[in-house]
Amino acid sequence: MPIDYPGILELKDQGRRFSWSDRETILYALAIGMGADPLDRKLLPFVYEKNLKAMPTLATVIAWGASIPADRLGTDRRHTLHGEESLTLHSPLPAAGEVVADSRVRAVYDKGEKGAVIERETVLRDAVSGVLIATIIRTAFARKDGGFGGPVQQSAPHAPPARSPDVVLEFATRPDQALLYRLCGDRNPLHADPDVAIAAGFRTPILHGLCTYGICCRAVLQAFCEFDPVRLKSHAVRFSAPVFPGDTVAVKLWKDAGVVSFEADVAARGVTVIKSGRSEVS
Repeated sequence: MPIDYPGILELKDQGRRFSWSDRETILYALAIGMGADPLDRKLLPFVYEKNLKAMPTLATVIAWGASIPADRLGTDRRHTLHGEESLTLHSPLPAAGEVVADSRVRAVYDKGEKGAVIERETVLRDAVSGVLIATIIRTAFARKDGGFGGPVQQSAPHAPPARSPDVVLEFATRPDQALLYRLCGDRNPLHADPDVAIAAGFRTPILHGLCTYGICCRAVLQAFCEFDPVRLKSHAVRFSAPVFPGDTVAVKLWKDAGVVSFEADVAARGVTVIKSGRSEVS
């Protein structure tokens, strides 16, 4: 069944409530590797309830399931990839709270034989005060669903500066990291079941793209924000290759005024796993 355009732009999922506690905040930080050195006093506030800080990218999982599902989009989930992720923080993310999530299909682009690009937006507001907390744009690349007569995407991907990186940080992922991260919400068996991974064309289960996304956020906070999460205003990436649990991810960062550009590589396999990374910091 082809994508119904422009009818797909009318899809919404509004008024869903989600809550989280310090437990989920700590679990998320551990799942993206913030507890690798328990004696690091800069990291401890993210994994210990005393003066607990929330990683900004926790926003991607506190309302997991709020977005428009693939069966409503009319796409073939078997051939749909998580292409990009963008997070804008309008207010500091608390370490515990409750939000109301409003989701919609923001845009759809037709790439013809190459597929379709679908942008879904979720807006999070504090459930009590109504204060706007975050806007998440999750972009799917549906490889088998192009040719529906929609508009062509015009924007070009963000490119890093043409100079050597200002900072390079390396993060070793754990062999069990995908099993831990899936407890944050995404229980896709691709990240746990070897048979599912092999059927999808991978030698072993792969790490969640959003886990790598969180690792890159940690790199930005470490390099340019002195681990102060309030200083991160936005964080966006394009996923370009999978990370396997156990890989070491090298994040290359460039800073120009309040904009941090970044890419991430797995040197041992010679692949770039994150491209077009862009964060805004204060």
